[in-house]
Amino acid sequence: METAEQVISTDLAVRYAEVRKRTEQICSPLQTEDYVVQPVVDVSPPKWHIGHTTWFFETFILKPYFMGYQEYNPEFNYVFNSYYETVGARVIRTNRGNLSRPTVLEIYRYREYVDEAISKFLCGDIADDVKELLVLGLNHEEQHQELLYTDIKYILGNNPLFPAYSKEYVSPKVKWVDNGKFIEMAEGVYEIGFKGDGFCFDNELNRHKVYLNDFEISPNLVTNAEYLEFMNAGGYHDFRHWHAEGWDWVKNNKVEAPMYWHLIDEDWYQYSYHGLGPLNPHEPVCHISYFEAYAFAAWKGLRLPTEFEWEAAANQFTWGKSWEWTESSYLPYPGFAKAPGAIGEYNGKFMVNQKVLRGASEVTPPGHSRITYRNFFQTNLRWQFTGIRLAK
Repeated sequence: METAEQVISTDLAVRYAEVRKRTEQICSPLQTEDYVVQPVVDVSPPKWHIGHTTWFFETFILKPYFMGYQEYNPEFNYVFNSYYETVGARVIRTNRGNLSRPTVLEIYRYREYVDEAISKFLCGDIADDVKELLVLGLNHEEQHQELLYTDIKYILGNNPLFPAYSKEYVSPKVKWVDNGKFIEMAEGVYEIGFKGDGFCFDNELNRHKVYLNDFEISPNLVTNAEYLEFMNAGGYHDFRHWHAEGWDWVKNNKVEAPMYWHLIDEDWYQYSYHGLGPLNPHEPVCHISYFEAYAFAAWKGLRLPTEFEWEAAANQFTWGKSWEWTESSYLPYPGFAKAPGAIGEYNGKFMVNQKVLRGASEVTPPGHSRITYRNFFQTNLRWQFTGIRLAK
């Protein structure tokens, strides 16, 4: 008869296999050449993601806790370390696309080697703190699954031929509130942050109270048609709607439309996983920066919600199609404390010069869509699935 500890280890083994398989399924439509491309600094080559997520388990689970484990290749720590100062030097982010070696085949061999070792490791007794590390590793890989989707879209969407990623990809439908009446929220004290026994990231802790004035929030995301009105009204050419930094960004980068929009013979087209096709005016606008979200809201005479307003109201509207920009800076919650060692570098050191996004996107992995999840990006970035919900 299995003990409780053995059952937990078995469950972890099953989940580990499922997560690792899903990563490979995301990459299955790619050609070998697609794995190597890095068009911009924010987009990593798919083969780097495959290697980095494997490196995480080797570095933080196998090397310190699996007696007798033989490291696959000592050079891989330098190649696949992302930003962990604690574990040594690394290839700088801009050079990930220069890594023609190790080959895609070799990285998949590395992945198989580590997976086999983890399978053996999970047959033994595992301390609770190591199980927590393993669960963090699985959630870390799932975050990279979303990054794989967005990075692959950028790689193929900036190919002059606009090749499709997969004709079988299905974009989820959006539940739409026809009357568009804003949801009214009463002033008062609201509890914010993760509550429960399941997994969460450290930036979702600690649960705490915030006072909110009364506010209203839209039940719907802003659509392509609504955003096109902003464009046609000269929104990208009127400094009055923009922060000074945002206005500089527009001018310096000659921004005229959301990412993946293309004006062809006076008609707008949009790149998707199916390739280049006519813009759907009824879909939520996507792949926009915080600068653009703010400017659109200002043009409408409205604003973006704070992350606390968003969380307080989220049970009253449908979310999950795209990450939603908020007006909140990415900062620690009261009582936040970084974990010791490399794991403490996971979230805390990024709590500066970034804005919080709430919700989830159509490529967010299963189990990562929760009201308390705090995503975060710099104000100029838009390769992620990012959209707009208005408040007042």
